This record gives sequence, C-alpha cells and structure tokens, in this order.
Amino acid sequence: MKARVASLFLFLVLFGCAPSAFAWGCKGHEVIALIAERHLSDAAEAMVTKILAAAPIDPALRRFCQHADLDAFADASTWADDVRTSRPETAPWHFIDIPRGVTEGDLAQFCPPATGCITSAIAAQLAILRDAASTAQARGDALRFLIHFLGDLHQPLHTATNDDLGGNCVPVSSAGHDPEETNPEREDYRPNLHAIWDVDLLDDFMSGQTSPEIADALDKKITPRQISSWRSGPPDIVAWAWESHQTAEDVVYGRLPVEVPVEAPRPVATCADNNHTAARMLKLAEKINADYETAAAVSIDEQLEKAGIRLADVLNSLWP
Repeated sequence: MKARVASLFLFLVLFGCAPSAFAWGCKGHEVIALIAERHLSDAAEAMVTKILAAAPIDPALRRFCQHADLDAFADASTWADDVRTSRPETAPWHFIDIPRGVTEGDLAQFCPPATGCITSAIAAQLAILRDAASTAQARGDALRFLIHFLGDLHQPLHTATNDDLGGNCVPVSSAGHDPEETNPEREDYRPNLHAIWDVDLLDDFMSGQTSPEIADALDKKITPRQISSWRSGPPDIVAWAWESHQTAEDVVYGRLPVEVPVEAPRPVATCADNNHTAARMLKLAEKINADYETAAAVSIDEQLEKAGIRLADVLNSLWP
C-alpha cells in the first residue's frame, strides 16, 4: 500500500493534470453530486449549503475541473483531487486495494492503519461532521472529502487490484488507439484499463453533454424500485465497497475480451514490478470491443446513479 501511495504521488507530480489521475474524471464526480442534490432532504440541503458557505474553497487553489456554472456542492465534488499535491497523505484515501479473487472478509486487512484507505477515510469524515466541536474549516473539508470519496467508492477499480495498481498496469487498445509506453522506467502505458474507466468510456458515452445534462438524463432513468434496492437499510460503506469490488470482477475484468489471470497478491510500486506486470499484460493484446463497451456503459450508468442516491442518503442520515 505504501508503495502504491508513493507511486500515485509521483504520478501526480509528473502528470498533475492528466485526467486519468482522477476517478470518474470531472464529469463523473460532478454528475454524482448533481444527482445527490436532487435527493437531499430539506434539512440536509440547508446544512450542506451552510457548511460549504462557511468554509469555501481557497480561490488560490489550482483547479483541474473548471466549470463555472456549477453550484458549491457540485464544484466541491472534485476538490479532493486538487488538494492531493499539497496534502499527499490523502492519496491512499481514494481507494482500497482488495485483491481480485477475494469475495468476503474483514476489510481492515486491506486498509493499513498507517495510511488509511477509502473506507476509513469516509468514516473519519463522518466523525468530523458529527462532532459539534469541529471547526468550520474542518467541517467544510470533511464534507468535500465525503462528496468525493462516495464517488470514488463506486468506481470499481478503486476497490480492486490484481497487482496492477487498480488496472493502471493493464494496457488496452481503445477507441482506435493502441497502447503506447509513456514511461519506460515505470513501464506505464496509455490507454490502460484504469484510465478508460476513469474518463474515456464516460466521455465516449456522453460525448458533447454537460455534467448537468448527464445528471438530468441519469436521474430520470432511476426507478423507485432501484432506489429501494440500493438503499435496503442504513448506509453501509463496507457493503458498498464489496459490491463495487464485485463489479470490478464481473464487468471491468470479467467482460474483457481476453481473460486476465488472477494474480497472487504481492506489493507493487510500479508497472515494472511483479515480473513486469504491464509488459505481461501487453502481450494479451487486450482490445476494447463493442460488447465490452455495451457492458461498461450499463455498469457506469448504474454506478453513477447509485453513488448519487447513496451520497444523498448518507447526508440525509447525518441531518434528518
């Protein structure tokens, strides 16, 4: 885990504005927040508005996603990615490395106390928001982290790894582009599986649409039966992590044209590790085809919708 944190931080330093550094990209996170807003209770909506107004985002912060037409809640959804350079200790809070092939067990074994992970980070932000003694700035930051991390939790590759840095070491041919090596020392390739799930597939499916337009279209597709099934009890971050992990197994890896073998879990710092992971995966000649895109489109729609509904439920449970 520590090795992955270091490699992620180096990646951000070297490629700080690269969209693949950010789960779901700008549109994905914004869409989740916009869907959530539509399902907030009056009390929750009033409280999040108050918290964000009391501790606004530093105007000097360099923002990768610059959509001026968004309100404070939707704009807050991408803030956690922007502060990773200045707050590198938060990098491991965006994911949890559950190995492929694992289907149940205590998530704590995949969440080192020294660094934390997405599930422990969500719990920590909820504790800050529940604590009446928290400062306005702490509450504002906690809310922005929470909005973002609930989105990350529903990006399947942020809850799964196959000794491949969450799919970053799986080169793929996609949209007419064959993988090219971008860093020989680290053996990084683009496109790769993680990058296309973060940004490329969503952008392809929603080409030309703004985040509010996408959120409106997805929200209209959500049925009462889906909402009921996605809720099915109090907010359960651990259960949602396992569910997202299973989506990675079934769809992200499971629907690939060429089967990717399940690796025995071992530490990986770069794609050159584990007997040159990326080079071995490159030999599979993985090519994203129409069948895969269709399966991915259905999954991405549902993951964004779930994340929005569940983010609203978490906030509504905080401020009923």
